Amino acid sequence: MSVTIRFLPDNVTINAEVGEPLLQVAQRAGVFIPTGCLMGSCHACEVEINEGETICACISAVPPGSEQLTINLYSDPTW
Repeated sequence: MSVTIRFLPDNVTINAEVGEPLLQVAQRAGVFIPTGCLMGSCHACEVEINEGETICACISAVPPGSEQLTINLYSDPTW
């Protein structure tokens, strides 16, 4: 099942498949998500999905159950 992913704040939209890693989707879309440990413990890759829930993009995939997903990228000058 294809899911439309919208990356904010740049408003970049791309289609992805359920289960596809979020970092891979972002890379295909030309969107940079900073990473650190790639294991979810440093939270450098933390993003907000659907206006509220925060997840670590490095250990997350496109979830099932929706046709659209909005991912809001944080800007942290440390990373």
